[in-house]
Amino acid sequence: MDKFRLRAGEDFIRLGQVLKAAGLVENGAEAKEVIQNGEVTVNGETDTRRGRKLYDGDVAAYAGREIKIEK
Repeated sequence: MDKFRLRAGEDFIRLGQVLKAAGLVENGAEAKEVIQNGEVTVNGETDTRRGRKLYDGDVAAYAGREIKIEK
């Protein structure tokens, strides 16, 4: 499982942003597509909202990789 640390002063990151930041997708358009196609899960459940806010402890998964959000 990969870990993504939130920047100082931030409480959350949006789902599409974390997919890009972790290198799981190349750009926002690809993030939007895979999220809307139901290929991404958050905490084990499919989520189709690109703007979904991820907080400390949340886990996003796509293409066999998991990313845990840490503060």
